[in-house]
Amino acid sequence: MSFPWSYSILGLVPGLILTAFVAAVVLYTSLIVWEFCLRHPEVRDVCDIGQMLFWGKTWAWYATAIMFILNNCFIQALHVLVTAKYLNTITNHSQCTVVFAVVSTIICWLCSLPRTFSALSRLATASAFFTFISVLLAAVFAGVESHPLGYNPNPNAVDPKTGLPVPSGDPIVTAIPVAGTTFVMGMNAFLNISYTFIGQITLPSFIAEMKDPRDFPKALWAVTICEIIVFSIVGGVVYGFTGNQYMTAPAFGSLGNEVYKKVAFSFMIPTLIFLGVLYASVSSRFIFFRVFEGTRHKTSHTVVGWASWAGILAATWVAAFIIAEVIPFFSDLLSLMSSLFDSFFGFIFWGVAYIRMRRVDGNHNGLIYPKTPYGYAMFALNVCIIIIGFFFLLAGTYTSVQSIIDGYKAGAVGGVFTCASNGI
Repeated sequence: MSFPWSYSILGLVPGLILTAFVAAVVLYTSLIVWEFCLRHPEVRDVCDIGQMLFWGKTWAWYATAIMFILNNCFIQALHVLVTAKYLNTITNHSQCTVVFAVVSTIICWLCSLPRTFSALSRLATASAFFTFISVLLAAVFAGVESHPLGYNPNPNAVDPKTGLPVPSGDPIVTAIPVAGTTFVMGMNAFLNISYTFIGQITLPSFIAEMKDPRDFPKALWAVTICEIIVFSIVGGVVYGFTGNQYMTAPAFGSLGNEVYKKVAFSFMIPTLIFLGVLYASVSSRFIFFRVFEGTRHKTSHTVVGWASWAGILAATWVAAFIIAEVIPFFSDLLSLMSSLFDSFFGFIFWGVAYIRMRRVDGNHNGLIYPKTPYGYAMFALNVCIIIIGFFFLLAGTYTSVQSIIDGYKAGAVGGVFTCASNGI
């Protein structure tokens, strides 16, 4: 539900164009991941790929492993933060926000305990279904209620204490960014859109466990098409009824009717838990399999094996809890994750992977293969993907950090480890 907020910053037309653009790039790079994994069935995860891409160097494996675990911990942190937001919202801030964050961390840790992906498959199906219901309800409720939260019919309303203008008037929907939109705001909105699509980091682990990896493109195309349709329609509809001045992130907070907001938000619970659990499981499998490689603890139900598995999971969730308390901004946390990690795992790695595979196809005779207009065009496309990745890393990190600094200066939250409500 970050798309309506992104559209309110970027404008509806650029927002929809960027949604389709990011989806297309992620589809293309995911197919590169798939091709690379078919060529190298020994690959177990993205860290193995990182080492292969960068000349088989040990440092490349460790650098990728650090980014891999940090990326997953940041995603887990996002789900700790949003689950705490939900609990604050649904209970009208009945407890300190830190307490809700601890509760969400414990619940997610318990749900992470199954050691195989197959054990998570039923939860994944439920997550997808309830997410669709949640965003559909949010769009419907935004359309049927008379006004969004905070609506003031006076277009010239001011704060009686400060004398400064406040959000007021009928919802304003713009096709392009409004005057005064800064680079920091626009980049953060773009990063929010990108984060939702980019998930190539988990693909090698899934492809390695598929019965027939050749079926992967079918699932990829189906998921991408559904994502574009759902995200664009829901984002556009909610933005259209909420407008620039009343928009929040996540967009559930823009619903004026408390019942509507709580009902729509509640259907998101399986996703709030499942996605965090998924990334925790991927990280823990990565560590667990390497620690216990060649031992009976890896495949048998032993006390040492289960205790170690639970301990590794607990460590990732404690790290996630700390991150969520230090960066308690929904949209900024999304942006920071996109800039630091999606730059590599969404773009740079796969542009390099394509060029390396074509070099092998051409018997190491240059970086371009085949040496035809198509070959040169594809080479240029993947170089552009690498450049986009570095743009994410440099400009994206700057804007994300600056936005977090601005948020603290503006008093958007009470501080780190605060009891103040973060409900919507």
